[in-house]
Amino acid sequence: MRLVTKRWQWTIVLLFFCSLPSLFCIPRAHADGGAPNLAYVSGTSSGVSVIDVGQAKITKTISVAGDPHTILLSQDGGLLYVSQPALGQVSIIRAGTGRIFCTAHLPGEPSLLAIDPDMNILYAAGSRSAQVTALDPTNCKILNTFGVNGPVYGLAVALTAGSNLNGSVSNQLWIASSDRLTIFDDQTYQMLGVVPFPDGPQYLSIPPGETVYATTRQGSVDAVSLQTREVRRILNGGIFGSMDYDALTGEVYVPDVAHQVLNVLSPVDIGVSVIPKEPERVIHTQGTPESVAITSDGLLGFIALREGKIAMLDLIAHRLVYTVYVGGTPHFIITGLYPPPVLDIPTPVSNAISTQQTTMPQVLWVIVFFASLVTIIIVTTILVWQLRRSLKSGHRQ
Repeated sequence: MRLVTKRWQWTIVLLFFCSLPSLFCIPRAHADGGAPNLAYVSGTSSGVSVIDVGQAKITKTISVAGDPHTILLSQDGGLLYVSQPALGQVSIIRAGTGRIFCTAHLPGEPSLLAIDPDMNILYAAGSRSAQVTALDPTNCKILNTFGVNGPVYGLAVALTAGSNLNGSVSNQLWIASSDRLTIFDDQTYQMLGVVPFPDGPQYLSIPPGETVYATTRQGSVDAVSLQTREVRRILNGGIFGSMDYDALTGEVYVPDVAHQVLNVLSPVDIGVSVIPKEPERVIHTQGTPESVAITSDGLLGFIALREGKIAMLDLIAHRLVYTVYVGGTPHFIITGLYPPPVLDIPTPVSNAISTQQTTMPQVLWVIVFFASLVTIIIVTTILVWQLRRSLKSGHRQ
């Protein structure tokens, strides 16, 4: 009787340990908001350089012609969107292999990009045209064009999650042109309003909340209410580059080319009568800052310096961690995850910027895991049932 019981116990233990490897083989989901793995820099000697954040060095270069300016990443890190003003085009490149996925030829020497992850739309424009083009990021096809009153100097998408005239949820496309900001509904393509900007708006940044930040070509930073469109000046006397924000604190980071500093602005509420004095603090960049990228976890900042360097900042300690030489004249920087493993197929992948995109190897692992789990549960249930029968039979004897 004891021998039989021990055999069943050892069988169950063996099945448990055999199931452990399948638990560790579950594909981990990469959620946006964690620490980044890579930093992509445009305008370097090779076109685009890739820095491994942990190793603090360039681990890959992507050969991109046409003096690449603004670059963006899909949320899973698999696709790199690149503006190439010298060639008059925008390309989508597989981040893992560096191969071109598709290309769209556009007017106006497009150097600006913005993306709406909810509507799955990529926007492109340049200062040589009064047109903004909406692209499908899964195949580079043109979806629509938006006309404004002059050359385009800035683009941004406000994730307002508001309702349009049809009652459906949509976001807003903000366009900086010669002397105004023009706002469009990015689902119906209808113009929602115009905000006069006599000093000439340029770079735009729209953190979560109710405020749009705009630099001007006359050397100021202004805040605009998303609701009332009221404009308030919050900073003056500099030459300001491409901004970014800390999604957790709402702070906005503004490079100042003239003074070689990074201005940190506290969140602005235009509805209050008194706006706090800005900047909240200043970080000396030890070079000429062209662009900045703040990681979504609010821990690190990356500054693209005209001298061909990238500086990484510890935002908690407010100190420089390291500097990487990339060469060329860096224009833009963005951070993201390691590219997921994908099958290099010629046909476009649907919903390329979805956070729920799953590659074929991941699907197979999920199927194998759950099949193994169900099998283990069934076999264990049968063994336990048989063990109970054996115990009852032993008691009867």
